[in-house]
Amino acid sequence: MPEGAHVGSLDILLVDDDNDIRRVAQLALERVGGHRVRLAESGQRAIELAHEQLPDVILLDVMMPHFDGPSVLLALRAEPAMRDVPVLFMTAKVQKQESERFLSLGAAGIVAKPFDPMLLAKSVEGLLAAWRMRRG
Repeated sequence: MPEGAHVGSLDILLVDDDNDIRRVAQLALERVGGHRVRLAESGQRAIELAHEQLPDVILLDVMMPHFDGPSVLLALRAEPAMRDVPVLFMTAKVQKQESERFLSLGAAGIVAKPFDPMLLAKSVEGLLAAWRMRRG
């Protein structure tokens, strides 16, 4: 278990094609949030890792080459075992219309980029709590 991990720690699959974002987010989520983070550099790799071990939550970049975030989300939702895994989109384009579209696709929430590393874990935890309340 990572340094600082606690009973409520999450297994997070973090998907982003930008190595710097993956590194900063991983450090923030592990060291500040106490969560376990697995990394994927592409949508295809994310699906492979999710099959290997179902994550508690997936943090998914919207804009990636070849297989973007919405396409990955739709592929995940097509598989019964992955239908209930919460997916949080990460995007620099947080506009109302886009946010509504992402939520209508089945995203649990949206994390704005750039994010404050010290607040990332709290943002993820808050979005998950709100998503769980909406689902009842």
